[in-house]
Amino acid sequence: MPGAVYVDLDTELSAPPGVGGRHPLPDPEQLQAVLRRAGVRKDSQVVAYDAGDGSVAARVWWLLRWAGHSEVAVLDGGFAAWEAAGLPVTAEEPAPLTGEAAGDVVVRPGQMPVLDAEEAAALAREGVLLDARAAARYRGETEPVDPKAGHIPGALNAPMTGHVGADGRWLGAAELAERFAGLGASGDVAVGAYCGSGVTASSVVMALEVAGITSAEKPAALYAGSWSNWCALDREVATGG
Repeated sequence: MPGAVYVDLDTELSAPPGVGGRHPLPDPEQLQAVLRRAGVRKDSQVVAYDAGDGSVAARVWWLLRWAGHSEVAVLDGGFAAWEAAGLPVTAEEPAPLTGEAAGDVVVRPGQMPVLDAEEAAALAREGVLLDARAAARYRGETEPVDPKAGHIPGALNAPMTGHVGADGRWLGAAELAERFAGLGASGDVAVGAYCGSGVTASSVVMALEVAGITSAEKPAALYAGSWSNWCALDREVATGG
């Protein structure tokens, strides 16, 4: 989109992979530098989009909220919807902003709840922990990325694809609420999400808020290390439906 600034998931929105997972949370100072080069100011309205199912854009949404910047949204349908609407596109890439032209956003980490492995295990027992991966990965029938197949014991499968329609746009609030209610997620129980590396699960956290099950004041928790961290710690694995 004209004027849009590219940010890279692997190198700018994540720390280097390791025991913490494949996409650990970035260093706050690094994230602040990235956002300032992109021109994000304290009062900026930020809109994130991607060329896929919206999960990477949701990671941007979640990171900005985690960093204390509340004015952020995800473009429904992403780049495909933009093109389908006949809106202008460009191959020009804006130069990174520096000096007085750069943004002045201040990253204040910790403004969204984050789970570690022990807390994720406890939530799966005592609340609702949603696994955003495909059903076959959840059941342990296949695992194309991580060293172990299966899921966190007690977690429920809620594939991210289930809250996106055939046209690539998100389902409405009522449809999302019905879907999550069927999994036991409601405003009366603690709820969190994980996936393979903490990216796709960000979209589940966002979808729960869109559905009205959680809110900006009481958001769902994210197991940021997700399955990649769980496997690295060699924790117990469950299989089957």
